[in-house]
Amino acid sequence: MKIGIDARLINETGVGRYIRNLLSQLKELDTENEYVIYLPTSGSNDFMLPNKRWEKKYISVRWHTLLEQLVLPFIFARDKLDLLHVPYFNIPIFYFGTCIVTIHDLIILHVMTGKATTLPYPLYMLRKIGYYIVLAIGLMKATSILVPSNTTKQEIIDHFHISEKKIHVTYEGVDTSIMNEEIRMTNKGKIHGPYFLYVGNAYPHKNLERLVRAFADFSVKQKSTQYKLIMVGKNDFFYDKLKEYIKTLGIEKQVQILQSVSDEELNILYKNSLGLVFPSLMEGFGLPALEATALGVPVMVSDIPIFHEILNSIPLYVDPMDEKSISEGLVKLATGKFVGKKDAPFETRNKYSWRSLGVQTLREYSV
Repeated sequence: MKIGIDARLINETGVGRYIRNLLSQLKELDTENEYVIYLPTSGSNDFMLPNKRWEKKYISVRWHTLLEQLVLPFIFARDKLDLLHVPYFNIPIFYFGTCIVTIHDLIILHVMTGKATTLPYPLYMLRKIGYYIVLAIGLMKATSILVPSNTTKQEIIDHFHISEKKIHVTYEGVDTSIMNEEIRMTNKGKIHGPYFLYVGNAYPHKNLERLVRAFADFSVKQKSTQYKLIMVGKNDFFYDKLKEYIKTLGIEKQVQILQSVSDEELNILYKNSLGLVFPSLMEGFGLPALEATALGVPVMVSDIPIFHEILNSIPLYVDPMDEKSISEGLVKLATGKFVGKKDAPFETRNKYSWRSLGVQTLREYSV
């Protein structure tokens, strides 16, 4: 069987980590099928093919564009694939071959504010309608839908009335490079003073403006500026906006934003923090919370369904809409009143793995 995988987002955060780990597992697990990996024209030259059954092709078409819908179907059809796997919601609706899709979340349907885009609000809303149409048609056409959680599965059923038999939960895992216990301190890990850690992008649903306000309140009540909030993310429009907002609160010396952080450096940042703070309004999985938990780091998360599904009673839950609740959570982390469960790393490492995701995905390819 000839399988195509749209890996144009391989260099991104979130979905990029999913793609990288999926490909890594398929290289080891699949000894029969042929693969065509579609990569972006820049930044992916280091992708190594495991054998002659694999080939890579470069595509200059950007995601979230009209060109994506008009050009990609012809590229995929030309390669005469038996199966196409699209690991994101940008399904090529004019492709008529067999297709499997991975839907990580439905956040795009819930973020109803122009703050979630660099576009003028009317254009953003027009694009949002386009996303919905592509998603609705794509989900109907897909032979199988992979999701990272039951929470996302139920959302797809509720919003699009898709049969649950068509949707399969493939939990994500924690990278071995992040779990390495032999990693030593680096300059990027040497933060002066106690700090809380946030890992992820700065999109509006991440609730970071409320987090920094709660942190500012925490600092005032502690009558101390020794505490820091370290944020690990990608340098983009949304983080630039957040930096400006942080300045208006007068806490720019206490909030540090780190970019281009390796997995090894992230390991150190996790382990030396007071805890991970993750106050999202919505998530499809919440990988940083799982990573921190697997390392034995205390985790404070939003009291929303996905974290109850993935982490059960392990984290400290706070109301993501209530700054006071978040601030009180920071106090518990800072004073050691919440340290998490001792067996949390074993629970999470045993339950979630990329190998398991690879096995389940390969099984869906064969159906």
